[in-house]
Amino acid sequence: MPDDIDVTAKAEEKAAVAVVVAALWDDYKADGTREARERLILHYSPLVKFVAGRVAAGLPQSVEQTDLVSYGIFGLIDAIDKFDPERGFKFETYAISRIKGAIIDELRSIDWVPRSVRAKARAIERAYSKLENELKRNPDDEEVAAELGVTKAELDHTLSQVSFTGLVALDELIGRGNSDNDSGSTVGDHISDRAYDPVEAFEVDEMKHLLADMINRMPDRERLVLTLYYYEALTLAEIGQVLGVTESRVCQIHTKAILQLRSRLVEPA
Repeated sequence: MPDDIDVTAKAEEKAAVAVVVAALWDDYKADGTREARERLILHYSPLVKFVAGRVAAGLPQSVEQTDLVSYGIFGLIDAIDKFDPERGFKFETYAISRIKGAIIDELRSIDWVPRSVRAKARAIERAYSKLENELKRNPDDEEVAAELGVTKAELDHTLSQVSFTGLVALDELIGRGNSDNDSGSTVGDHISDRAYDPVEAFEVDEMKHLLADMINRMPDRERLVLTLYYYEALTLAEIGQVLGVTESRVCQIHTKAILQLRSRLVEPA
């Protein structure tokens, strides 16, 4: 019986809040009062923290979640200003996309990596993917350089530039759509909250097996660099000593290996 009473009380409280919020929407859309707007912002502010938490899960720890919340607030305000309750859509669904977009836009604006470098990285990925499909094997550096129309030295220089990009853009395409109306999935689409999800856990486990298989099929040097770096936790300098090459060369090999893996993970058109 107490449980039934508690459920009923919560339902009544939720209904009362819904009535108040509906009244706030009516006041704001009818008169544009500042008070109604501020109360709506306060009411929906937990949405910003929720979205910021999901985005933060895919970013380095150096990015403060409080900064993401600040960026997201502007998205929430924009959503409140442009939302039309009479269209019958749920505000939370509409606002989440606006909040996420505001955060991504701000992150993109402070991205220290030039877009030209990211474009070069995507071009190398496409070259690897194309050549692997045509040659049925891993292409060598000379073949990749020829596909890109650059020299081997220019390819090495580009790999060095790409190696400094530790972050990926949240709107970067990682899977192509199945139709003209489906643009595909992005990094941001795959960022989830930190709650345990059995389906997500299965997908992560499956991805690990997929990556392991891809790494095992890579050339010996690329496979060794990835193994020593990610499994043995050696630094690039230490790997260079093992291979008898410079640290910068190890960095290039590592970058090349990562781009090859990324090219294989993108679904073919």
